[in-house]
Amino acid sequence: MFAKPSLFAASLALGFSAFLPTAAEAHRRWLLPSSTVMAGEEETITVDAAASNGLFIFEHRPLGLDDLVVTGPDGQVVEPDVIGTGSYRSVFDLKLERQGTYRIAIASNGMIGSYELDGERRRWRGSREDMASGIPAGAINVSVSENVARTETFVTLGAPNETALAPTNVGLEMIPVTHPNDLIAGETAQMRFLMDGAPAAGIEIEFVAGGTRYRDEPGIQTLTTDADGMITLDAGEPGLYYLEASAGRGEYEDGPPNRRLSYTAVLEFMPL
Repeated sequence: MFAKPSLFAASLALGFSAFLPTAAEAHRRWLLPSSTVMAGEEETITVDAAASNGLFIFEHRPLGLDDLVVTGPDGQVVEPDVIGTGSYRSVFDLKLERQGTYRIAIASNGMIGSYELDGERRRWRGSREDMASGIPAGAINVSVSENVARTETFVTLGAPNETALAPTNVGLEMIPVTHPNDLIAGETAQMRFLMDGAPAAGIEIEFVAGGTRYRDEPGIQTLTTDADGMITLDAGEPGLYYLEASAGRGEYEDGPPNRRLSYTAVLEFMPL
């Protein structure tokens, strides 16, 4: 809803591609802010949105911005200024006019399916609410899956607050226990993961520092959430770090559809 008219068609196509089970899903999706912690009366940051192999390197494709939502320090939606979408990244500016913490997220929720009708295999795409009307009566060999994906980062102007960090209770999401803009290298930080609002136990989390192109070993830490959905992050060096988690649930047999849930975030750890 934020895309300029000249970019709408391209952004829409990119948004739909997020629901297709292709090899591109192996690429990391991220939002990269120009700064995460600022002072002053107001500031403007620039954010890059991309998917890539190497972290924070523009070498694969841009992310669509149709599902971009920025939540301000008062819990209200803040409209960014979309600059454009190129071959490798989408870019937008965000003016910070209120003191506190902003949650920047691309959150998508869609369903894809296929079925047979009159001897012909057909495909369908839409929302959960559209499924009853989108797949006609008499269809057989129905296969439906739901994809819920959240990609986000956090920035703060002045003193941090927690209003924008409230859970949406949709899909897989991270609820910071340690404030995401008060992270210090060498000090542990705690995060809680929820699945549809409930503690997400036993979820594997990848935690890795940026700059993977310049290392022989990627240095991925694999963490597992405890019974309360908690993990502890330990960043040895200052810099930008990436989190990724995914989960699946259910089979479509007159019940909930297959669900593929994913979450990614970029966090900055500051020097002590």
